[in-house]
Amino acid sequence: MYRTRSAIRKNVFSQVARLFGYLAPYRTKFFMALIAMLISSLSGLAFPYVTGQLVDSALPGSSGRGFAAIDTIALSLVGVLGLQAVFSYFQSVWFVEVGERILAAIRKDTYATLIRLPMTYYASRRTGELTSRIAADLSQIQEVLNSSLSQLVRQIATLVGGVVLIGMISLKLTLVMISSFPFLVLAAIVTGRRIRRLSRKAQDELAASNAVVEETLQGVQMVKSFSNEAYETGRYTTLIQRYVTDVLKVAHYRGAFLSFIIFGLFGGIVLVLWTGIRMVQLGELTIGSLTSFMLYTTFIGAAMGSFAELFSQLQKALGATERIDEILGEVPESLAAGTNTGDCNEHFSLKGAVSLQQVRFSYPGRRGGEPVLQDISFEVNPGERLALVGSSGSGKTTLFALLQRFYDVDGGYIAIDGKNIKEYPLQTIRSGIAIVPQDILLFGGSISDNIAYGKPGASDEEIMRAAVQANAHDFIMRFPDGYRTLCGDRGIQLSGGQRQRIAIARAVLSDPAILLLDEATSSLDSESEKLVQEALEHLMQGRTSFVIAHRLSTIRNIDRIIVLKEGRIVESGTNQELLEKEDGFYRMLSALQCALN
Repeated sequence: MYRTRSAIRKNVFSQVARLFGYLAPYRTKFFMALIAMLISSLSGLAFPYVTGQLVDSALPGSSGRGFAAIDTIALSLVGVLGLQAVFSYFQSVWFVEVGERILAAIRKDTYATLIRLPMTYYASRRTGELTSRIAADLSQIQEVLNSSLSQLVRQIATLVGGVVLIGMISLKLTLVMISSFPFLVLAAIVTGRRIRRLSRKAQDELAASNAVVEETLQGVQMVKSFSNEAYETGRYTTLIQRYVTDVLKVAHYRGAFLSFIIFGLFGGIVLVLWTGIRMVQLGELTIGSLTSFMLYTTFIGAAMGSFAELFSQLQKALGATERIDEILGEVPESLAAGTNTGDCNEHFSLKGAVSLQQVRFSYPGRRGGEPVLQDISFEVNPGERLALVGSSGSGKTTLFALLQRFYDVDGGYIAIDGKNIKEYPLQTIRSGIAIVPQDILLFGGSISDNIAYGKPGASDEEIMRAAVQANAHDFIMRFPDGYRTLCGDRGIQLSGGQRQRIAIARAVLSDPAILLLDEATSSLDSESEKLVQEALEHLMQGRTSFVIAHRLSTIRNIDRIIVLKEGRIVESGTNQELLEKEDGFYRMLSALQCALN
């Protein structure tokens, strides 16, 4: 148990240390805000003292009695309030400025880390959960940075300063007042731990519900196709109910703690007032001093009362910080990683010779660890066209992932231009390879933005030239907004053939040495297929091309065909050579497709 608590405490300190590490660039403004807050707090603490002087000046026998003295003290009181107001303004503005800049840096680093994490990380996580972390968890941190942290420091300053000042007025009465502090502190520690644990659980439930929303909205057509609206609503409702249950538990603990604090504080105030009045009657205290003491007690009570809410918010923020810290603690891919980092523009000199030797691979984390690829060996010359054929699950798409080094091989090696791809920077490899997948993903921006994704910063002329080569220019110009036409989420505003040609234009613009084509025409009508196939023929000219072929009729004129079965190469040759093999697997696939057609 001791080790567990020690580990938790160490983890909390590391999270806080990481958070304050973002403060360094803004430490001057932060300390200015702290000074303004301290001056504002001290000005506020002068208010009870001046008020007590004002009360005493009105009593018979007072040395400072008279309207002139009363007016002077009253003006001093107004001056104190004015000073507090001015510094409260600067404290509030500066804390928000520092908080927002820190939060912006955390958002940037969290997103930059997420986007650079390897595919193995995303294989075990849901997109909605990750987006919830950036949205909901960072909102919790934002609330603390902009408000709760400054309020906590302010209330601590008020508490400490108030206790010191009331001790100067009457030590006896101060001891009576602070006698209840240990019980309040103990309640805060016990309740705070419980609140933090429940808050983290609630945020996890919220992240899970956001994941459901993300998935169902992305696949809303599938949901409607199977009439599963009620099912998805039920799934989402279950998660939301769990979230609400946890939030209500937090509310119960916070409410109980707040009620205990209020009862303890006001009970203490009654005790102090009762004791103080007796001291006035005994001549141990003046009315003005008692007034000052009671006002200070009210300030201290307000500070203590606010700790319940502030402590709860800090606990929730620590839970959120823990989840953000998990992301920031992950090791991202280094785009410049490689034995020979070289130049990030090295892909322009790639010739496109590809060699695979005894490649073995199985997906990490998959149960059983069954290999997806076993002893794969072949070579492709620069500019050669190679087709990959095989039934589903034979490893074709996995080969594409390995060529882009989304994963590293378990055995053997892959080389480009005679050099192991591990020796290249990731940016060099991936910038030298372009892929046109079967399921095209377009971003929600304009057509121009989506084409330019292949070469950020490309000119309008370059974008248009790529579109012309992809047989996309004509249909783009038929839109009222031309290249500024919005594609919609995942390109929903465009047809399948239009999306394919925009993806081809994007690949043309990137000018790759190696091209990966995942049967880009399999789901198109005849007219669209003809246009897309013409664009692909143009794109493959002079480039090393790998084609995943589901319809064998599209690869009759390909340079070479490799047939995969259960992760192994079973046949290799031209279309004619493979068709001539008696009992060949390729011949069987071809005959089966002809029979189906």
